[in-house]
Amino acid sequence: MTPRVGTLHLVEGKRFTYSFAGLAGATVLFCLSLTPSLLPRGYLFQGLVSGVLAATGYALGTLSAWLAGQVSGHRLPHPSRTARRVLTGLAAVAVVVSLVLGARWQDGIHRLVGVDPPPLIGYALVLPIAVPAAAGLVALARLLLRGARRLGTLFGRWIPPAAARVIAGLAVLTLLVGVLNGVVIRAAFSAADASFSTLNGETSTDVAAPADPLRSGGPGSLVTWDSLGNQGRQFIGAGPDLGELRQFGGPGARPPVRVYIGLDAAESSRERAALAVGELRRTGAFERSVLCLITTTGTGWVNAQAADPLEYMYNGDTALVATQYSYLPSPISFLVDKERARAAGRDLFDQVYAVWSRMPRADRPKLLVFGESLGSFGTEAMFSGVEDIRNRTDGMLLVGPPFRNPLWGELVAERDAGSREVLPVYERGATVRFAADPAGLGTPGTVWGSPRIVYLQYPSDPITWWSPRLMVSRPDWLEEPRGADVSPSFRWFPFVTFWQVSADMAVSNSVPDGHGHNFGTAPTFAWAQIAPPPGWTSARTAALAELLADEG
Repeated sequence: MTPRVGTLHLVEGKRFTYSFAGLAGATVLFCLSLTPSLLPRGYLFQGLVSGVLAATGYALGTLSAWLAGQVSGHRLPHPSRTARRVLTGLAAVAVVVSLVLGARWQDGIHRLVGVDPPPLIGYALVLPIAVPAAAGLVALARLLLRGARRLGTLFGRWIPPAAARVIAGLAVLTLLVGVLNGVVIRAAFSAADASFSTLNGETSTDVAAPADPLRSGGPGSLVTWDSLGNQGRQFIGAGPDLGELRQFGGPGARPPVRVYIGLDAAESSRERAALAVGELRRTGAFERSVLCLITTTGTGWVNAQAADPLEYMYNGDTALVATQYSYLPSPISFLVDKERARAAGRDLFDQVYAVWSRMPRADRPKLLVFGESLGSFGTEAMFSGVEDIRNRTDGMLLVGPPFRNPLWGELVAERDAGSREVLPVYERGATVRFAADPAGLGTPGTVWGSPRIVYLQYPSDPITWWSPRLMVSRPDWLEEPRGADVSPSFRWFPFVTFWQVSADMAVSNSVPDGHGHNFGTAPTFAWAQIAPPPGWTSARTAALAELLADEG
């Protein structure tokens, strides 16, 4: 039976199960899925990505054919046997060519980020992985459409058929979203919450409660060792000791102050911030040369490569403070705990600043702020804009900012004419500078005032460049010359690039330092530009970076 115009059919006949236009669309998006993106992918992961995109292509092809029938008002003819054979032949050639090219592109991307590429023959497995993945997704879509049709038939007893179909479709879509949000996603978050809550209570075997009263959880501390959480205990138990500081910085080293308030220490963000201020007062942190406020990532993690440099640079005359707002990884925290990150950053800064700002200017420590990944979102929330940062801090370092960081987005959007989105220049670099490597901090070659704000971001970091807009809009960073570690063959395609970069996010920490979301010793060079101690030199920066790289 020929499908009636106005009805979306996925089955066109017993001998040709799948929609002709859908298969054409699936072939196109499968082939495009093999084009390069930001980071390398193995054949298994590539197969899953290709399966999702093939299913997307099938849906788009089928929908396009249906819309064409709606617009023309004519019945859509069955494709002839010749047309099917032509499609099969063209698809076979396109798939083989795309697999060969895709394997070569992946080989190049692996080498760009310093990873040994897998055997090229492995990419022959991409198709066998992608086909069942795509078929499963199409089968799920068919099931939903069948349900919508039956519901539309039921509604058609009381209302016009066209309205019945629309209402039925909306009802099924609403039900699907409701089930995903209310059951699937909530159950997944609950499982993740329980899992990471357990992990938060664990302690590495090489970490012990401190005997140093200058550390949270130690003698005289306002918080217990157990309340710090897994990442808090890691942070408090790490860092250079007095001997290591003396070896690098010479005599005069002081034991650094480290303050950390875990999620279990108090009910609210404000209460945790108050405990942090109490710990800072108790340890004499406001009498140090440097006081750095840190917004953690989702799990409460503080990157040692960003914390340790300040302690080495100032020979221990520092105080670092952080509060935990979640124990979920940043991607999950971004979905469910984003406002907690904002509150954690704002509450900590406001309460510390209230004490610091009342001190005589000559007695104040340098007030620095730091955030990485989701932590950079919380750090930005401390301030209303660049002018506020200039007025109330002595410097800020943000590493790997996510695309939704409001201040970052504003600065990138208002960048100087002619500068690239991937490494923008804002107001000729007078206060804010963006860099992917140490040399980039000298660009532009204009006067860099104080305080200084630095954003470290890599061209290959999907955490920074992912956005829902990739679905239908080409971003500026793909209109410009590609970054040094991004394939020059990377192109934007509707729907395809969105899924590719989404997949890249899952492996953003699985590449070597200097690529993706791994910044290695880059924070050392940034701190040396933001807040160098008196007499500090570039040679000392290089020596410190080498030391920290060996320790890492």
